[in-house]
Amino acid sequence: MAATKPVNTVKSDNVFSKSILSVDLGRTTTKTCVSHEPNGVVFISAYVKQIPFAQIRENVFKLTSTDPFMGLWMEHQGRGYAVGQLAADLGAVDLDVGQSKVEDSLVKVLAAAGYFKLKDEISVVISLPFFSSQQFDIEKAQLISMITGPHLMNFRGEPVYLNISKVWVMPEGYGSLLWCECQPKRPGVPEFTKTSVAIVDIGYENTSMLMMHNFRFVRNASKSEQFGTSKFYLLLASEIEGADSQSLDFIAAVHKPKGERFYMPEGAIKPTNLDDFLPNLIEMFSREICSRVLAWLPEQVTDIIITGGDGEYFWEDVQRLLKEAKINAHLAAPSRQANALGQYLYGEAHIRAALQEVHDEE
Repeated sequence: MAATKPVNTVKSDNVFSKSILSVDLGRTTTKTCVSHEPNGVVFISAYVKQIPFAQIRENVFKLTSTDPFMGLWMEHQGRGYAVGQLAADLGAVDLDVGQSKVEDSLVKVLAAAGYFKLKDEISVVISLPFFSSQQFDIEKAQLISMITGPHLMNFRGEPVYLNISKVWVMPEGYGSLLWCECQPKRPGVPEFTKTSVAIVDIGYENTSMLMMHNFRFVRNASKSEQFGTSKFYLLLASEIEGADSQSLDFIAAVHKPKGERFYMPEGAIKPTNLDDFLPNLIEMFSREICSRVLAWLPEQVTDIIITGGDGEYFWEDVQRLLKEAKINAHLAAPSRQANALGQYLYGEAHIRAALQEVHDEE
């Protein structure tokens, strides 16, 4: 898979006749954007809860509907849905760990489109784990079939019509390569379009390891493993009585700056200082990640892009361990947003190329 036009030539001049929505389906948060500005990436909690129409119209929604981020609710195809924090507030507790990311993907896409106030004709760029060529192709076809076409929804009480005319599906992590390639070059960073490079996307449930050769995706050397930071959170939670490893409050506490990482489980008398446990656990988990990466790494690859929701969190230890193995590591920055931003660039490049073809024919 390669962009039709080199992405480092793309400029943001908003000349497109179609809006582009990029959606990175994280297991804990959906990262989504409608531009390639890092500050424009929105993080929406991955919770989805189907709710009765009667409940949609109850006063609870009147209290939240004025907040564009907290009040994500809609009616679509005869069903009601709450998305994100509102779904969590209404009792959603399942992050769909172990299920295909195709599940609830349409609801998350439509919620993101509603949040950005998109309407009429749009294009969507989205990604899936690459467990195998067969599974990826099957899920890709399912995702395209599900998302493509006209959709009429009632978003926060307002009718919204969308015609999703084009859906691009790429392996998780590929967007980060596109994003890194379009950044100003720093010393020691190779031309990713002219070499073999690996992308390691560290996610909550999966770690995706993709190989690229001259900017093209090498299927038979790429894979996703069902090993992610959920294991790390589980290890940490096991040290703290009453801790819930899937609690978004718990995960948020882990990611606070050093010295501010306090977490109080339900029923606890005082908060626990997570810094008492994290250094050793981060070191242990980083070693496990690197051992898996080095066991997989194709021999011709000497450079790795680290990315994903937790790429930056483990960066210092992972970089050091890979350096000891004579591997050059590069952090996609910002790592949580990089996939969504690169996916947007992919869609932008394709639409720009299509517009240029139309112009050339006239």
